[in-house]
Amino acid sequence: MSEPPVLVVLGEHADDRPPHLGPLHGRVDLRFTDAAGLGEALDGAQALFLWDFFSTAVQDAWAHCDGLEWIHVAAAGVDSLLFDELRDSDVMVTNARGTFDRPIAEFVLASILAHAKRLHESRRLQEEQEWRHRETRSLAGSRAMVIGTGAIGREIARLLRAVGMEVRGVGRTAREDDPDFGTVVASSDLAGEVGWCDHLVNAAPLTAATTGLINADVLAAMTTTAHLVNIGRGATVVESDLVQALQHDVISGASLDVFEVEPLPSDSPLWTAPGAVISAHMSGDVVGWRDTLARQFVDNAQRWLDGEPLVNVVDKQLGYVPRQA
Repeated sequence: MSEPPVLVVLGEHADDRPPHLGPLHGRVDLRFTDAAGLGEALDGAQALFLWDFFSTAVQDAWAHCDGLEWIHVAAAGVDSLLFDELRDSDVMVTNARGTFDRPIAEFVLASILAHAKRLHESRRLQEEQEWRHRETRSLAGSRAMVIGTGAIGREIARLLRAVGMEVRGVGRTAREDDPDFGTVVASSDLAGEVGWCDHLVNAAPLTAATTGLINADVLAAMTTTAHLVNIGRGATVVESDLVQALQHDVISGASLDVFEVEPLPSDSPLWTAPGAVISAHMSGDVVGWRDTLARQFVDNAQRWLDGEPLVNVVDKQLGYVPRQA
């Protein structure tokens, strides 16, 4: 009788055990490890589950991956994982596509509502016990431009349309008649198109094409009342340019859930930039999210063990799961 395949689970620490792995017991040889022990754990392993989904330890342990067939990342973004040797290998990569779509879309809607209805300002005035009447902006008829036309971007578009907003997408190529966005403009033309919107929402994965995409030129092309929401990746925004834009009223505000360095350093000027609202990379993390991630992995692992096609297969050159026709 042949030995079961070896499945390595990388956690933040060695006893960081994902829930719901019961269906895999007896079918795989489970090895649990932290980053320090990853290389040894990967010797002879066929599969790797990145429960510590922002870890970059795989690259350092790559020499031990001679038998590796499959890596699953418990996150939508895979930029922390991908490196040249992995891209050029036959190792399949899957991700948690679909888990975070609705929670992130709700977070974006909440951010837009809070900005338009001046709720953060109301909270500040309450703390100061100041009664000050103000006017707010309506969402109905306002315009949102969503960078990223994958599953998360599409769920954002659907939800924003449901509250009466006009929505356009930003993708690699321009097109019309998209089922969720209508018009999609090319990311290379972003500075020429962004003046159309009241809210610019970044939901793009971090790739070579999106790194630094939102820069001083794009920010200067936005209206002075415009609002930026970033729930994608921090490095898609040039943070020094954003700080300058907020300090000089180039745009009216920014709701930021992701940053170039996380946790956001205490000396970052974003903490005190006018109009900036900071959250701790939590836009998709609703109650029960870890259970959902674990169950999604177990389902894919059972497919792998049964020789069935895996779901959420990442195109390693693109850096994300391509949209299915």
